[in-house]
Amino acid sequence: MPTTKFTVHTSLSPSEVLGVLTDFGPDRARHWPNVDDAHFKVHQLGPDWAEVTEGTKVGWERERYAWDAAAGTVTIDTLDSNLWGPTSGWRYRLEAAGEGTDVHVTLTRVPISRRGRVIGALIPIVGARALGKQLRSVLRRAESR
Repeated sequence: MPTTKFTVHTSLSPSEVLGVLTDFGPDRARHWPNVDDAHFKVHQLGPDWAEVTEGTKVGWERERYAWDAAAGTVTIDTLDSNLWGPTSGWRYRLEAAGEGTDVHVTLTRVPISRRGRVIGALIPIVGARALGKQLRSVLRRAESR
């Protein structure tokens, strides 16, 4: 089960980071490089949860997001995917740090396809660096809005 952990610092507050992670509006694909309009759909949305499909032509997944603003957590569980099994997902822990937030991320992937196994093999090797860079980019854009 490929797993990676990394931390990204941002000048945004924990509540602002939570807003970035849980903004399922029409501009989501514009802000997240691993989401395109063709593979983005909000199925259901509640006050502290959402069920969405997102991804790209390479890989998509239907996920259940759940967040707790007081605890500073966002949990994303894979429900269906062309690459990943149902015990896959993301865990975000938002920790106030100085004038901003440390975003602690854990990604777990259980491959269910050949492509998933190939990508999954790379996660422990380059996942933290590549995914950390991607998240930093998303957060920087939010800082400048």
